[in-house]
Amino acid sequence: MRYRLCVLAPSTVDVIRYAGGWLCDRVLAGWEVTVLVSDSDHVRPLRILGTDAFDLETALSARVGTPVPQAVAVAGELLESDDRVREGLFEVLGRGRTEVTLWGNCPAAIDSQLRVVRHEVSNAARTFKAQALRAAAQSADLADTSELFRSTLWSSVRACDLVPAV
Repeated sequence: MRYRLCVLAPSTVDVIRYAGGWLCDRVLAGWEVTVLVSDSDHVRPLRILGTDAFDLETALSARVGTPVPQAVAVAGELLESDDRVREGLFEVLGRGRTEVTLWGNCPAAIDSQLRVVRHEVSNAARTFKAQALRAAAQSADLADTSELFRSTLWSSVRACDLVPAV
């Protein structure tokens, strides 16, 4: 059984720019990473990182029960703009068994439950992230050596790849 991470974001570029190295490192560590984005017609860059990618709206509209992944990552922008995502995240946080990670703006209602964390991107993941950025018509210079998030770090699958940033 592989650990599963589900990522929700408004765009492919947003995922790659802010979390691409971390996601690639999780894939390289054996995780199954699924990304749900609004611009699902342009997912080649996400596949370069080793992730599966699907349409966000289709996934949110589906009423099919799926197993809860061990980890969920969400773009703060999406939390602010989509009530379904926000309500789903509050439900996941309430269960307390799933690692929750955010990048970007963090709603005040959950900020106290999260810690600022950092992921040091491996050389391999940085190379894949640079290629994914190029495929998304972005500057490969955005492939930083570390990525910052807010995370619960309290799940049973304690994330050793995310360390406190402060």
